[in-house]
Amino acid sequence: MTAERVVAIDGAAGSGKSTLARNLARAVRLPYVNTGLMYRALTASAMRNGVSEDDVEALIDLTHALRFTFGGSDPRVLKVEDFDDGELTTPAVERAVSRVARHPRVRAWMHEVQRTLGANGAVMEGRDIGSVVFPDAAVKLYLQAAPGARIERRVRERPRARSEEIAAVLENRDELDARTNPLTPPPGAIVIDTGALDADATLRTAIAVIREQAPELLP
Repeated sequence: MTAERVVAIDGAAGSGKSTLARNLARAVRLPYVNTGLMYRALTASAMRNGVSEDDVEALIDLTHALRFTFGGSDPRVLKVEDFDDGELTTPAVERAVSRVARHPRVRAWMHEVQRTLGANGAVMEGRDIGSVVFPDAAVKLYLQAAPGARIERRVRERPRARSEEIAAVLENRDELDARTNPLTPPPGAIVIDTGALDADATLRTAIAVIREQAPELLP
């Protein structure tokens, strides 16, 4: 599976991965793949069907009903058929997604789908893109930020949620996610601390890295 046209973006929840990935995909004219959306879709499907987050066999069965497509044009973005973004970002899904995503068999299935989605090039974000899915990506970025900055960012993204609830969810997700994928940059990744950067500054920093490491990706 070629990775010559893949930009891998990893980092903790709330570090700004989604905003950067979408903006960067537009800048380099590649599809945007939010892999977290895939795990959220499986989590939401489990809730719809009354499947326990601990029932690996039933979760695997649910994966086969998930349909991933690309929609939009600037950039093309990953969509999950039969789910809207609001359903995938509820507090209930946020609380449960790490427990669903922790199962090795679930992750292995997702990884294969992600490699297919990125086969012709993509800006792909998640937790293990540069380490597992596309370890030979043309560019690997790792975003980090202090907990306070991540909470503030989540509050802006989800204005209906209370900051106290967001803080508790992020702390719980960090703990659960770290058991599956340690919060460390993958080999060869450029670390960007987004705590003091706005979206434009983060994008400029990422483009500077691409210009140095893979200028052929820039239009």
